[in-house]
Amino acid sequence: MNPTRRRRLWFVLALLAAAALAATLVAFALQRNIAYLYTPNEILSGAAGAAVSSGEARFRLGGMVEKDSFRREQGSLVSHFRVTDGDAQLEVEYDKILPDLFREGQAVVATGRMRDGRFVAEDVLAKHDETYVPKEVADKMGLAHSKHDVDVAPKAEAGY
Repeated sequence: MNPTRRRRLWFVLALLAAAALAATLVAFALQRNIAYLYTPNEILSGAAGAAVSSGEARFRLGGMVEKDSFRREQGSLVSHFRVTDGDAQLEVEYDKILPDLFREGQAVVATGRMRDGRFVAEDVLAKHDETYVPKEVADKMGLAHSKHDVDVAPKAEAGY
């Protein structure tokens, strides 16, 4: 093999190795930042996996804030409430200021980890208007509604 071809071959091999290394690093970075959405029933039944139940994995909890479940510790920002999907309830602890639109009976998505049988939230997102529910929560809540024969009001037609 002549020297020019050998140099080109080494250049192509080095370029492929660099691309493979970059793709691997990007995949690892994305994998660490992925937070899957689970409902309380999926977590408590074990369907979400052992890493979620044990607190190793960070994930998103989606559902509705259960009525009459909200309480705040005296003189503190720490608040406790339960999130339900119609099948199960999961106690949530949050130590920051809750969003202005946070209310009982409304859809919520919280990001965090399990600790001692309760969900410790790092972030809490509340729905922003009367009709919005995050797609993943709506899909999973729709399954719970159909499972429990809950009548859901038909969506109003958008008149523009």
